[in-house]
Amino acid sequence: MRCPRCNCENDKVIDSRTILDGSGVRRRRECAECGARFSTLETVIPEELKVVKRDGRKEDFSREKLYGGLRNACYKRLTMEQIDQVCDDVTQSLLKDFEREVDSAEIGERVMAALRKLDQVAYVRFASVYRQFQDAKDFISEVKGLKR
Repeated sequence: MRCPRCNCENDKVIDSRTILDGSGVRRRRECAECGARFSTLETVIPEELKVVKRDGRKEDFSREKLYGGLRNACYKRLTMEQIDQVCDDVTQSLLKDFEREVDSAEIGERVMAALRKLDQVAYVRFASVYRQFQDAKDFISEVKGLKR
């Protein structure tokens, strides 16, 4: 570990504590060269989940990208806490069910299932982008499907 003040690599650990949720270890360190104290956070980096796009490209799963899409679809419909909860639920279910790769279609279906339970307008907004609605007939068809 490098000291942020003098860039020395020689330090000693003064204190170690497990993070409350168990996701890592916080260590308090002291530089042997300049005496500066600093904290580090050690966490396990899970293997990255890849998203297989419609055109076959693969990209890293991004919770931020998922959150952005949800925020746009749920604007003035759901609270930020509700959006965050949907995002967390979908992310956790994907990490649990898939080891390396997941189709973007699967992510979209899981988001729509969650939104359908919470708010039908947000669901239709998300579906319109996800399913690439072309005209009003597509919206009408989706709304009729909600009644079932």
